[in-house]
Amino acid sequence: MLSEYIQKALEKAQYRLLDDGTWFSDIPGFEGVWANARTVEECRHELMEVLEEWLVLKIRDRDPIPEIEGIEIKVKEVAAA
Repeated sequence: MLSEYIQKALEKAQYRLLDDGTWFSDIPGFEGVWANARTVEECRHELMEVLEEWLVLKIRDRDPIPEIEGIEIKVKEVAAA
């Protein structure tokens, strides 16, 4: 489920070639998730890493995570033993 969520999020990524010749990308609705690299391939790879780290922090902090095409990531509370 997590890999499918990441794939769907990356499909929504926007890429722009900057004046300095590098690529910038972000994902609308994912505040703070962006990347900048020399090639579009490097930019996509960096964006995926940033998204993964962002998700880990959201899960850790129990912050809301946007739904993508019906895919939701929810953290359930588990009672201590």
